[in-house]
Amino acid sequence: MTRKKPPVMMIHGGFCGPWAFDRLAGKFEGAGYKVKRPALRFHDGKTPPAALATISLLDYAADLEAEMGDEPPILIGHSMGGLIAQMLAARRKVSALVLLAPSPPWGIPPTTLFEIAAAQALLLKVGFWTQILEPDAGYAARHTFNRLPAAERDQMAARLVPESGRATFETMHWGLDMTRASEVDARKVECPVLLFAGSEDRINPPGTVERIAALYKNRATFETRAGMSHWLVGEPGWEDIADRALNWLNAI
Repeated sequence: MTRKKPPVMMIHGGFCGPWAFDRLAGKFEGAGYKVKRPALRFHDGKTPPAALATISLLDYAADLEAEMGDEPPILIGHSMGGLIAQMLAARRKVSALVLLAPSPPWGIPPTTLFEIAAAQALLLKVGFWTQILEPDAGYAARHTFNRLPAAERDQMAARLVPESGRATFETMHWGLDMTRASEVDARKVECPVLLFAGSEDRINPPGTVERIAALYKNRATFETRAGMSHWLVGEPGWEDIADRALNWLNAI
């Protein structure tokens, strides 16, 4: 008897939209999964309202929780979407978590000087946590889409959208966030967790993702992909990650 497959919700990261999962969604749909790819609030490609500036991770999580339905889904999150997936799994029963280069929850310190420098550089933009942040195409080209062919790299950078300064603050400066918006009670995440990191990822590097995996103890499977960077959802090698995730889901 064929086991019924749980629904899948794919959660994109900051400055992105559902298009981030164009390739991965096709793989999962081809394997018989029903895939939902919601856009985070005000990430639909339209000019965002001023309210985006102070939207919190908690708002993103609340919106997505309302879309989850009654059947425990598989949550697949990339980057900041991986953090939101963890927040949701601590609130609601889910079947499994697949985290691709996830951002760390509250309390997980950085493991590289690059992470520290990136956070410090953002603080030079005084009051950014109350502002809409425009995407930095150059930064994305160097650190997110850097393993894509040049033409595709430019196309992807052009699709980036503005992001909430508050949600960015909560993600990158959790030590200053008195609301502890990104906190995850790992004890409440009862499902199996598969985590991927690219060996060349500077945004959420392997050491940091491994610290996230340690939160979930024997429920976690952590894997590093040699030569890969941050765009695990679409850079060369994404097919292997998709196949590995599908095989892992079939085995749990």
